[in-house]
Amino acid sequence: MTTIAEAPTVAPTTAAPRFLWLDLTRKCQLQCVHCHNDSGPDGTHGTMTREEWVSVLDQAANAGVPGVQFTGGEVTMHPDARALVGHALSLDLRVEVYSNLVHVTPEWWDLLQRGGVTLATSYYSDEGAKHNAMTGRPSHARTRANIVKAVQLGIPLRAGIIVGDETQRADEARQELQPLGVTDIRVDHVRPFGRGADGQAPDLDGLCGRCGTDRAAIGPNGDVSPCVFSRWLNVGNVHDTPLATILGSPAMASANASILDGRVSGGFDACSPDTDDECSPGTPGSECTPKN
Repeated sequence: MTTIAEAPTVAPTTAAPRFLWLDLTRKCQLQCVHCHNDSGPDGTHGTMTREEWVSVLDQAANAGVPGVQFTGGEVTMHPDARALVGHALSLDLRVEVYSNLVHVTPEWWDLLQRGGVTLATSYYSDEGAKHNAMTGRPSHARTRANIVKAVQLGIPLRAGIIVGDETQRADEARQELQPLGVTDIRVDHVRPFGRGADGQAPDLDGLCGRCGTDRAAIGPNGDVSPCVFSRWLNVGNVHDTPLATILGSPAMASANASILDGRVSGGFDACSPDTDDECSPGTPGSECTPKN
């Protein structure tokens, strides 16, 4: 197993990432069998305060980061999430909200219709029972209905179909979503992290490889890692260190070098770092799509 301890010594960099995940919470109505960060009904919002998340957004904008994704857990369950999305928009950041779309309040629908905001969700099968088997709750009907509503409201929507096995009917799920008006559909397999790891220790080979280039994630306790899947590669914490310092640190450079080295040597799914698309929970061969 490749570990961060084997990373070469690499000089720090001052380059700002093109994309940040703001991983706000481990709270979620669902308990997906493949959840990469073990979120669920018993999860918490972590130790980051609203003021600290605001500071992270300010620091990201000052560092030249153009876009962020608000994720979790279920981001809409975080009490400060709407205010934080609004603050990100005030800073002219591009914003994506990754939601399971099980429950969307009128206030969230209003926010999601603002310019600069896009929406993403996970979908598992055209058959409700198979979808619900992945989420651990009877969620299919609600998620599908809110996908339809998002399209009707003109909200840019991306759907990630995450496949656990070949009986899941991923092709049929795609064929169902397209007539509903969803044009951005990506398919990915379950990544071996969190509950999706079946008890195995995290391994760099489970990453798509793109997280080694121009992106980083901040978790609900302030830990910073190269992406939402590689949270065990903790390179600093925004509670006690400025974001720019962490992003430009030797620890981040070494973590990224380990990930990139694995991609070059063929250890990961092949991904192209040359597109400006964010690494998105659930992509077909060229991007990764993390989502619980």
